[in-house]
Amino acid sequence: MTHPANTLVLVADIGGTNTRCALAKGREVLPETVRRYSNADYAGLEVVLRRYLSDEGDVDPAAACVAVAGPVRDGAATMTNLDWQIDRDTLARATKAETVSILNDLQAQGHAIGHLKDGSVRQIIAGPQTPPSPQAVRLVVGVGTGFNAAPVFETTGGRFVPPSESGHANLPIRNEQELRLCQYVSTAHGFPAVEDVLSGRGLERVYAFLGQEAGDPRARSGKAIMAACADGSDPRAVEAASLFARILGTVCGNLSLIQLPFGGLYLVGGVSQAFGPHLSAFGFAEAFRDKGRFAGFMSNFEVSVIEDDYAALIGSAAHIDALMSQ
Repeated sequence: MTHPANTLVLVADIGGTNTRCALAKGREVLPETVRRYSNADYAGLEVVLRRYLSDEGDVDPAAACVAVAGPVRDGAATMTNLDWQIDRDTLARATKAETVSILNDLQAQGHAIGHLKDGSVRQIIAGPQTPPSPQAVRLVVGVGTGFNAAPVFETTGGRFVPPSESGHANLPIRNEQELRLCQYVSTAHGFPAVEDVLSGRGLERVYAFLGQEAGDPRARSGKAIMAACADGSDPRAVEAASLFARILGTVCGNLSLIQLPFGGLYLVGGVSQAFGPHLSAFGFAEAFRDKGRFAGFMSNFEVSVIEDDYAALIGSAAHIDALMSQ
C-alpha cells in the first residue's frame, strides 16, 4: 500500500502485551491501516514502528503520537510489564517524523472525547437537562488491565489532559464487607490499592474473596465471571460483579467530587465495556450517589461508557493534530 509522503500521522496504542498502530488523516483514524503487533516478538518500540511503516509501504509520516499504558514524565514513558525505551528521541528516530508526542493511554482517551463516532457512547446515568458549557470539565476513568482516571480541561490554549496514576490510591471502605475485602487484598499484595479490585484481575480477586468468605474457595477468570453473569449460571459471579460495580460507583463518585466533571464522566477500557450493560442493575448508580448530604448534588454528573476500541488511537490523532496546528 502506498501513502502520500509527509501527510499522514502515525498513531500507536502500546499496551503491556500488544501494540496497535494506525495512520490518521487529521483527526480521522484510517481503519484499513490498523495493525496489531505482539510485544513479545520485538526488542523495542523502535523495531515495531519501523516494521509497521514497512508494512504500510514505507510510509513517511508527518508526525507521530503514541499512547502508553504507564506513567509519562518529561517526554519519556515507563511501563510496568515492558522494559522498552519509550521517549521522544526514540519515536523521532523510528518514524523520521517532524513532530512527535507521547501520552499516557488515559490521556489519549481524554483527547478522544468529542471525536468519537456516533453510537460509541452508552449512557449509564443521565445528567441535567441543561447542556454543559463547552468549558465544562470532563473526566475519563479507565478500567481494564489496570485502573486510572484523568480530568479533561478545555483551556484558551487548547485541551489539556494531565497524567495521573489514580489506580494506586487507597481503596475506599464503606462497610464491614469492604473492610474485609481490603484486608484480603492487603494480605495478598501488601497494600489495598484501587487497581487491586477495580481491574480485570481485581474482579477475579473479588470472586476469590467471596469464595473464601463462603468457605468454598474457587477461581474463575474475569471473562468467565462476566459470561456467568450474562447467563445466570453462577450466583457467586453475580455477587462478585455486584460488589465490583458498587465499589466502582463509590470511587467514581469520589473522583467526581474532586474534579467536578459537569461535562460528564466517561468510563473507558475493556472491563468498563464488559460491565456497561450490567452497571445499572448491579447498583453502580446508587453507590455513585451515596454521598450523604451531597447525594442530590451528584445528579449534576452524567456517566457514560465509551465503547469504541479505537478511542486511544483517535485521541492520539486529535492531540497531535492540535499540536501541529499551534
